[in-house]
Amino acid sequence: MNVNQSAPPVPPFGQPQPVYAGYHQSSYGGQPGSTAAPTPYGAYNGPLPGYQQTPPPGVSRAPASSGAPPASTAQGPCGQTAYGQFGQGDVQNGPSSGVQMQRLPGSQPFASAPLAPVVSQPAVLQPYGPPPTSAQVTAQLAGMQISGAVAPAPPASGLGYGPPTSLASASGSFPNSGLYGSYPQGQAPPLGQGHPGAQPPQRSVPPQASSFTSPASGGPRMPSMTGPLLPGQSFGGPPVSQPNHVSSPPPQALPPGTQMTGPPGPPPPMHSSQQPGYQLQQNGSFGPARGPQSNYGSPYPGAATFGSQPGPPQPLPPKRLDPDAIPSPIQVIEDDRNNRGSEPFATGVRGQVPPLVTTNFLVKDQGNASPRYIRCTSYNIPCTSDMAKQAQVPLAAVIKPLARLPPEEASPYVVDHGESGPLRCNRCKAYMCPFMQFVEGGRRFQCCFCSCINDVPPQYFQHLDHTGKRVDAYDRPELSLGSYEFLATVDYCKNNKFPIPPAFIFMIDVSYNAVRSGLVRLLCEELKSLLDFLPREGGAEESAIRVGFVTYNKVLHFYNVKSSLAQPQMMVVSDVSDMFVPLLDGFLVNVSESRAVITSLLDQIPEMFADTRETETVFAPVIQAGMEALKAAECAGKLFLFHTSLPIAEAPGKLKNRDDRKLINTDKEKTLFQPQSGAYQTLAKECVAQGCCVDLFLFPNQYVDVATLSVVPQLTGGSVYKYACFQVENDQERFLSDLRRDVQKVVGFDAVMRVRTSTGIRAVDFFGAFYMSNTTDVELAGLDGDKTVTVEFKHDDRLNEENGALLQCALLYTSCAGQRRLRIHNLALNCCTQLADLYRNCETDTLINYMAKFAYRGVLSSPVKTVRDTLITQCAQILACYRKNCASPSSAGQLILPECMKLLPVYLNCVLKSEVLQPGAEVTTDDRAYVRQLVTSMDVAETNVFFYPRLLPLTKSPIENTTEPPAVRASEERLSNGDIYLLENGLNLFLWVGASVQQGVVQSVFGVSSFSQITSGLSVLPVLDNLLSKKVRGLIDSLRAQRSRYMKLIVVKQEDKLEMLFKHFLVEDKSLSGGASYVDFLCHMHKEIRQLLS
Repeated sequence: MNVNQSAPPVPPFGQPQPVYAGYHQSSYGGQPGSTAAPTPYGAYNGPLPGYQQTPPPGVSRAPASSGAPPASTAQGPCGQTAYGQFGQGDVQNGPSSGVQMQRLPGSQPFASAPLAPVVSQPAVLQPYGPPPTSAQVTAQLAGMQISGAVAPAPPASGLGYGPPTSLASASGSFPNSGLYGSYPQGQAPPLGQGHPGAQPPQRSVPPQASSFTSPASGGPRMPSMTGPLLPGQSFGGPPVSQPNHVSSPPPQALPPGTQMTGPPGPPPPMHSSQQPGYQLQQNGSFGPARGPQSNYGSPYPGAATFGSQPGPPQPLPPKRLDPDAIPSPIQVIEDDRNNRGSEPFATGVRGQVPPLVTTNFLVKDQGNASPRYIRCTSYNIPCTSDMAKQAQVPLAAVIKPLARLPPEEASPYVVDHGESGPLRCNRCKAYMCPFMQFVEGGRRFQCCFCSCINDVPPQYFQHLDHTGKRVDAYDRPELSLGSYEFLATVDYCKNNKFPIPPAFIFMIDVSYNAVRSGLVRLLCEELKSLLDFLPREGGAEESAIRVGFVTYNKVLHFYNVKSSLAQPQMMVVSDVSDMFVPLLDGFLVNVSESRAVITSLLDQIPEMFADTRETETVFAPVIQAGMEALKAAECAGKLFLFHTSLPIAEAPGKLKNRDDRKLINTDKEKTLFQPQSGAYQTLAKECVAQGCCVDLFLFPNQYVDVATLSVVPQLTGGSVYKYACFQVENDQERFLSDLRRDVQKVVGFDAVMRVRTSTGIRAVDFFGAFYMSNTTDVELAGLDGDKTVTVEFKHDDRLNEENGALLQCALLYTSCAGQRRLRIHNLALNCCTQLADLYRNCETDTLINYMAKFAYRGVLSSPVKTVRDTLITQCAQILACYRKNCASPSSAGQLILPECMKLLPVYLNCVLKSEVLQPGAEVTTDDRAYVRQLVTSMDVAETNVFFYPRLLPLTKSPIENTTEPPAVRASEERLSNGDIYLLENGLNLFLWVGASVQQGVVQSVFGVSSFSQITSGLSVLPVLDNLLSKKVRGLIDSLRAQRSRYMKLIVVKQEDKLEMLFKHFLVEDKSLSGGASYVDFLCHMHKEIRQLLS
């Protein structure tokens, strides 16, 4: 673990913790226990005993370490504000429990009943262990009140710790009315982050100081410090070796001056009047020791003074869980950028985990496909199915076959093998790739997927060098690169005929709503210029794509725009139940040849329908007509549908309004996501067979049943765009930007994709926007560079550590120029027999992408609550398996997370709180169906920012610095009312303005003199000639350029009604719809893990 990573979480947690033998817990300080509000999770409720804490004398409170204080910091009982900041560069742990919970020797289950007396080990030097790689946290908790004081491990210098300094303590209390309720007072689950491999130094810490063990790099390990045995305790045997990481602090000595009361036996947690550790510096990091402190007689705090007289326990301050003491997505992203952003990622080594999707990096293809094309949930997969079942980590790949590459990276090379076509294995049909093994002097090759020996055709023969590699390996892309293309022969074409270039058909709703909103006029104006930018191949002067036009309401109007005509001709088909195309010649035309006729048509359409009173529309017959037109032209293509209302006119595919919010949270909720009739699935199947892809642009003013209308786009590999309550002045820029991008992007038509694997695993499940008529072929009428197909693998045999596992994704498609091609992506993964190796090579972002898609498909067939519970259980099983098999033995009260999965809880909570799985009152049924189908084909970078939005402070960095400012965590606590922030999630873009922002800033950005004059809901910033205005507008433009859809800006003022919408995206906080805060969810996960372990 990198020392720059932020510290691990200190979760509160809610299952009664082990009671210390011989102590009656509820009477510390004479305080009754708090009672939590009723919540959905039963085990969290009920009156809970505890003890009252008050601040120790002489301890000052630390200010927030960076920026202004949080806007809504939780208040303690006395109104104290809780702060706490993590230093960059400091690994830290939360407060440790006063006495270590020891596990009995052997495999005793983690119990929540009273444990045996705590075992304390004698103060002996422990031998140095392996170098540390992970940090841990332990915490004390009163109700939901957790200590936020932090003390990192000092530099190793033998036994002497050096004179301590007082550490400012953070106090305050955490509201306990959250979704996950409150926790037993006076106890907290400590938390650690493990990384299989090595262990950080241990150190004894006085109660109430959060001990973080900071991984040293290669230095000697700190000796473990323990105090002598307490009366009534037995010696627990030699210290257990801990191979992966520290999982709990060693037994602790009581601080000087603490007096024992009560019968012999393990003491309750007690607290020193001084807190040891390092002082918080201005930036939140910890400085060196400052010199001796009074009140400490011993060389380090915590020396045993057991001979003193019994006295009353000291009262202790209430504490709050410091959100900075739990893993921070921002810190993990920042560390990865710093560590891996500067060097190119070379793909030559098998099983390498790539940099995160949030890191900008260049890729050098050296034999494995770039992570821009394929990302896996784990790059080291278990050798056996039993091991995979035990870990519960899904084995999946998110594949983006036509991903767009940055300009610095070369597109895949196109290989032409002439009439013989690409070389393949005779048995499994895998394509030639760098992993194939040439034998017998190069005359034959052994397939790396099925081990079949194949003859090398004479024209492909080449000699081998002394290592057994072909001497021309580096001259042939298919022998040296992970990704490349083959030109397909006629055998790979439909009906053994080379394809005709594809066509685009624009189908425009001209009903009353579409005309009145100004949509029809706007669209026709835009198409006049947009048709010059149709996608073209390589250096072609003009696009080979032909175009056609249809308008419709209750009937369909086809237009003949043949170049020889002076004026376009209109043909009306009113029998929508038996759809046919009334003309062939002149419907699909070349843009440059028919330019004048097309322009004339686009001028006439808005005038022709200007006075329409027709409000009813049809939908299915429109798609049917487009598909029939492509069939008649014997080509593939794409339909661009612009539609405004629920199709209630008498026709096939007629729909009724079935929107019913009363179904939410019932067993029938799943029907809201299912299509109303099977007619659309049948239609989609016909479209796929014809290579007819559908892109749908919706402009609804009310319910339009997105769940049903999106079926055809979804199954044909198309896209859905939705502009609710469309108004030209507000939404024109967003719609036109999306339309331009959609029309111009490169698309593969009439595509079939198959994923082959080496022996031992096979592809068993697929997620995305496509159709499957059998169990292996993913059929896509169209596939663009934004779409992904997610594939899950299962074992069907044992894998071999030496050989690893191979994937080959082959996509057969027709290019925009009508060329039939095969695009091949290869990836080699490692295999492991140790669970620790699996957990060390996982990719959390890809895991979340898979889990979200799995859940979003699950809502079609199961109640939403079942889907949510399944996700939580799977996450708990993954983490519990790590705890049980990879982490060293430790107190059951500790939450231990694998290093590369420490963000799994926060990201999973974001998925659980999303609109599909937990809708707020303002979320419509159509919104949920829209988001559900959108996420289904998102790539890993898109789901990452969609579920955990980016929050960027705009006035913290110098004005002249135009680079993207560092993000802050998505929580209201991080907002300063003297600042302005941008928040984006790939679909939405907010500019939040604090009420106390400086007048100069308001003037520079908005061109008005005060906060009160800013228009709430503003969607365009004025173009002003000053540095700050240029910086903010430039940043907005750069964020939009990174995303596949145009993000409309919404300006939100603090304390304004729009702020509720903005706060929905602050995903670390509790949501209005009942979603848990990050802190609460972490506690809930901890409870689930403990239940599994016990």
